Amino acid sequence: MTTLVIEKRRTRAWWKELWVQVLIAMAIGIALGIADPELAARMQPLGDAFIKAIRMLIAPIIFCTVVHGIAHMADMARVGRVAIKAIVYFEIMTTVALVIGLIAVNLLKPGVGMNIDPAAINAGAVEPYVKQTAAVGFVPFLMNIIPGTFVGAFAEANILQVLFISVVCGFALVQLGDRAKPLVDIIDIGAKMIFAVVAIVMWAAPIGAFGGIAFTVGKFGVGSLASLGKLLAGFYLTCVIFVIVALGPVARLCGISLMKLIRYIWEELLICIATTSSETVLPRMITKLEDLGCEESVVGLVIPTGYSFNLDGTCLYLAAATVFLAQATNTPFDLSQQVGLLLILLVTSKGAAGVAGAAFVVLAATLSATGAIPVASVALVLGIHRLMSQALRPTNLLGNAVATIAVAKWERALDEDRMKRVLNGETLAAAVA
Repeated sequence: MTTLVIEKRRTRAWWKELWVQVLIAMAIGIALGIADPELAARMQPLGDAFIKAIRMLIAPIIFCTVVHGIAHMADMARVGRVAIKAIVYFEIMTTVALVIGLIAVNLLKPGVGMNIDPAAINAGAVEPYVKQTAAVGFVPFLMNIIPGTFVGAFAEANILQVLFISVVCGFALVQLGDRAKPLVDIIDIGAKMIFAVVAIVMWAAPIGAFGGIAFTVGKFGVGSLASLGKLLAGFYLTCVIFVIVALGPVARLCGISLMKLIRYIWEELLICIATTSSETVLPRMITKLEDLGCEESVVGLVIPTGYSFNLDGTCLYLAAATVFLAQATNTPFDLSQQVGLLLILLVTSKGAAGVAGAAFVVLAATLSATGAIPVASVALVLGIHRLMSQALRPTNLLGNAVATIAVAKWERALDEDRMKRVLNGETLAAAVA
């Protein structure tokens, strides 16, 4: 029988806390970006190296977590039920995000008065992104879920492909029954080893945060903020409004305080902001949500799926950026066209899994699909795309954390007593009586 043991929280020096180290590293990076932009821009390899180190672990973590969770669930009907509930939740929140994004950009009007002539825009810088728009769409998205080879999905670290393989393998192990137990135990041990490697790699998080934020401020910061500050400020405000208006009520329905949840994943949010990548904290999010009281099988399905289907911040970005470009280029874009845009974004926002520079590529694809706004105008936001990513990535991350808790509660796979204790700051450990 498994019980919970309340352990006394061990105090340690404040400077040993990861979030403090990350904050200090970010402050140093920002200072370097302002003082010496050229040197700061050369710090990019530090951030990229940290992201690569984490990405190499994502595929095995998803595989081990999902396969182990399904094998122990031993109920294929329940796996399907959890997946359907997650997709329903994702679609609702995606629609809410798109509506909030459209309302905010129409009220704030960040592009009005810029009077940009589309013919004068140099489209050469965005050509590599425009070329990738053929890979965005519902059919290419579905085809991309199935890997070319079993090993290829892991080599490319394609989250959806690894998830597909993991679910199939999990079902196969369930059908094998007791004969599969030795392999399930090996997978469990493998998962523990991978998470131990994650703990080692996370020691480099402050270095990665320093490199990422120094590069951003040094290369894009001051000039970009001066020219497009209204769009940036409006977008950051829109993300905050979405968190309060949309995620807040969902958190309350789940019986938790959103502020306490933010405090619980504060380190992950900071790393996400500094590196402009939510993948860097995917392994830690899986661990933290399981520690919070969500069943392993639910976490293993919802989190990886959410990284492709539940991109709330990306949806806010797409809605805001599209209408902003219409305003900046004086392109007529009435209410009926914006409703059509919403329907297009419901599809294109899901279609960029595995595409490099996903949000920017989807933006270009969306402009192509509307046919009204010049595709070349995406060059206007290229310079501040990374700065906008520092708001959309943590919004995506927080949205997926709330989604996992919501689906777990919906599925009655949430230990609410444990969740409340953990969010209140108690340290809980599982003990076998």
